[in-house]
Amino acid sequence: MAFKNRRGISTKLFGKIPLKIKIVIFCILCIFAVTLIVKTSYLHNKYKTASGNSHGSTAKSTVIKNNRSDKLESEYKIAQNFFSNKEYSKTIDKANEVISQDDKYYKAYNIKGIALCYSSNYEEGMKNIDEALKLNPDFGYARFNKALAYELYGKYDEALYWYDKDLEIEKYVWSYYGKASIYGRRGDVSNTVKFLKMAVDISPDIKSIARDEKDFDPVKNSREFQEVIK
Repeated sequence: MAFKNRRGISTKLFGKIPLKIKIVIFCILCIFAVTLIVKTSYLHNKYKTASGNSHGSTAKSTVIKNNRSDKLESEYKIAQNFFSNKEYSKTIDKANEVISQDDKYYKAYNIKGIALCYSSNYEEGMKNIDEALKLNPDFGYARFNKALAYELYGKYDEALYWYDKDLEIEKYVWSYYGKASIYGRRGDVSNTVKFLKMAVDISPDIKSIARDEKDFDPVKNSREFQEVIK
């Protein structure tokens, strides 16, 4: 009831206001409403644009990062091919190029390290392989190369340890073969045959390589060895 009375009084009072003033008040309210709508629309568009630009910037950054990663991987593969062709100096140079672009690219340290070892620079080679393992402890190829480096320099116990470390994370045929070759040098027929058979089970082509491998000379005439490579 009180609400209705107040409403009635307000209506009567508004009715006494001259028409000209009513028009002015109406115009002011219209301008205020339009201004509010325009401002709201502007803020909405501003937020939308900022959000879109941020997303676009992130997407662009991701593309650049992926392109850079692909480029480094391509250059690393060139270094890997040099190593496969026994071009150790070129391997080292190409690996250095990759590292100069990204000093956290662990693969480049690894391939550089083993190339240095084959170039008779054992200490520097091992430092680079260790750097690869520091950056990525579970990088199987670096574990394998550390074993191979030890084997190259006659540190067979250490080599066996690192071949096993590689085999903890991957069943790599050449780690089995590496262990077999060390046991072959030692004249240990049982272990030679054990690990050579594991390598052959993964890749039968290993047989032809093993037949000509000088590391197996101490065990080559044994019946067990001949059974594996026949």
